[in-house]
Amino acid sequence: MRDIQAAITSGATSQEWQHLTLPESYRALTVHKDEVGIFEGLSTAERNPRESLHIDEVALPEVGPNEALVAVMASSINYNTVWSSIFAPIPTFEFLERYGRTSPLAARHDLPYHVLGSDLAGVVLRVGPGVQRWKPGDHVVAHCLSVELEDPAGHDDAMLDPEQRIWGFETNFGGLAEISLVKANQLMPKPAQLSWEEAASPGLVHSTAYRQLVSRNGADMKQGDIVLIWGACGGLGSYATQLVLGGGGVPVCVVSSPEKADICRAMGAELVIDRSATGLEFWRDEHTPNRKEWRRLGGLIRDLTGGEDPDVVFEHPGRETFGASVYVARRGGTIVTCASTSGYDHYFDNRYLWMHLKRIIGSHFANYHEAWRANELVRRGHIHPTLSRTYTLDQAAAAVCEMQQNSHHGKLGVLCLAPAPGLGVTDQARREKFAHRYNFFQTHDR
Repeated sequence: MRDIQAAITSGATSQEWQHLTLPESYRALTVHKDEVGIFEGLSTAERNPRESLHIDEVALPEVGPNEALVAVMASSINYNTVWSSIFAPIPTFEFLERYGRTSPLAARHDLPYHVLGSDLAGVVLRVGPGVQRWKPGDHVVAHCLSVELEDPAGHDDAMLDPEQRIWGFETNFGGLAEISLVKANQLMPKPAQLSWEEAASPGLVHSTAYRQLVSRNGADMKQGDIVLIWGACGGLGSYATQLVLGGGGVPVCVVSSPEKADICRAMGAELVIDRSATGLEFWRDEHTPNRKEWRRLGGLIRDLTGGEDPDVVFEHPGRETFGASVYVARRGGTIVTCASTSGYDHYFDNRYLWMHLKRIIGSHFANYHEAWRANELVRRGHIHPTLSRTYTLDQAAAAVCEMQQNSHHGKLGVLCLAPAPGLGVTDQARREKFAHRYNFFQTHDR
């Protein structure tokens, strides 16, 4: 790995990168197949990722057609790594086994360990046959859609391809590692004004929020739309807030602490609901929704907006909030949903959907075009990274626990091959132009 780090420091040419000797193995954050039963009988909240996550030395995979090996300088934590680490709702080895049965090349992914992670920023090491756009030495970020594109359905929208998967969650060789294997059509140019860890942080969550809100495949947000954003200071929500502000909408940000409310205001949002101050509780008990609290939330929103209901609800917590989301959307409004981090079994009162002509739109990550456009917004300085804290690869399990406990804000970065934070900036003038946008999440860190 020292050779790779030295090549980056020296500014090696593409030809030098091509002839660089690659190691036979690398370090990675993994879960083990023989440990999937260690949390049996425990609730998801009681499962401790520190007990299941390992830093292992793993074999370098073969690079296949239309694939690339990338030296991972930095990655970041997403909630899918929490799910992988607690083997819930199902062990991700089931995904790897299913994928492995599809072809001899896919069989590489069906291993007794799973290398996790769905974000990266790094340097291309090798490309397989058929790759035209990318070459060794390119500075890249990766989005997390791994798709075969052999089915006609995928050529209208790749997210409809029956063989689409989330890399590092439903495939192996993810980004929380020193080296990663990706499909070439996952790669995008690294924003030159960002450090490695900053560049690694937007990928999954920013592209997801872009499709949910901006794309015609999602809510197709318009100027002036009022958008209710749950968890507006978290990974998904912090990018949703920026997209609404940048698109001429009005975000109504729901957060869980005064500190997170302050961060939303620093981003430019004026309308904020702090659940810790209001005491909103949407369930009386495990089985009984609290409709009075739905109405109270609607009143709080109208107090902030001058009597208006949300045109769009940006929904991702799931079970905890979904009934309230359907209730508070305006007549003819849209609830766009993904993730369900608080539970997949949703409850809502269908009268408020059917009689008020509302729409629920399911949204899952983004296709390549949407991810590329989202990345362009970052490259041009319209959207900034919401990185609040950076860990080393050895500390990655602690970062996963922080996300599981929702004690974080913004994104949590992980240094992989980068020896320190702040490296990787190749356009200092552009960074200085947008410097004021990169600091408030760090300055609000605890």
